[in-house]
Amino acid sequence: MRKTALLAIAAAATLTAALPAAAQDTGNWIVRARAVHLDSANKDGTNVPGVGNLDLSINNKWLPEVDISYFFSPNLAAELILTYPQKQTVYVGALGGAKAGTFKHLPPTLTLQYHVTGLGSFRPYVGAGVNFTNLSGVHLDGASNALGASVNLKRNSYGLALQAGVDVPLGGGWLLNADVKKVQIGTKVLANDASVGKFKVDPLLFGIGIGKRF
Repeated sequence: MRKTALLAIAAAATLTAALPAAAQDTGNWIVRARAVHLDSANKDGTNVPGVGNLDLSINNKWLPEVDISYFFSPNLAAELILTYPQKQTVYVGALGGAKAGTFKHLPPTLTLQYHVTGLGSFRPYVGAGVNFTNLSGVHLDGASNALGASVNLKRNSYGLALQAGVDVPLGGGWLLNADVKKVQIGTKVLANDASVGKFKVDPLLFGIGIGKRF
């Protein structure tokens, strides 16, 4: 998926070269819609007595994303990044990669961005902020039955988020966007209500989409 992101950015740069300077649309608000690929780091720090490390992992997937940006100045903006609860499948490597169950996560993220100006129709930006993730619909019956213990996950996660991307104005307020984010998302794994370690999703998120500035 890293190749996909690089191709998206290259395409944006190519399109930029073909756009007239008149495409410099302005406005304090941008609303974007992106298709985003979630690539999980799958970092498992669990240690279950008699079993050891569970080697947990979740599936990678494409998901829809909507973000709303407000510009305090031509260079400084805040962006709220949203989606709906995303369902993930959990696998246990220690059990031969068997399906352990599923959960849903809702990961709103708020970033403060610096947008580079003076580059014609090419508008790169970097951002940093915070993520809050709520887990719901946790069903890990497969893991519970195999381990003979009630396996669960802590419901809330807080972490940092880093972001880089580019907007390419298309005229009339419309723009093309390519974006990459690294987000800290993790949860404690519980067995019979006792912590047995932490599982970190810490996804890398590649996105491409369109937006409207007004």
